[in-house]
Amino acid sequence: MNIEGKFLVYCLEMYRAAKNMTGKQVIELFMQYDVVDYILSCYEALHTTGVNYIVEDIDLFMEARRES
Repeated sequence: MNIEGKFLVYCLEMYRAAKNMTGKQVIELFMQYDVVDYILSCYEALHTTGVNYIVEDIDLFMEARRES
């Protein structure tokens, strides 16, 4: 697995823990809002931030997708 893939798994696990969700719930949510593509496309910026920022950024991304 490449570094971006490992980071994606890290983000998924951190989001799961922060939101007290199952892995399956997070994967379904990420698939619904194309969060996987977002994380991979923003790897360079996101991997330098902290867990709280990543979780908040994912929430903001999904909120923006819901509104459009």
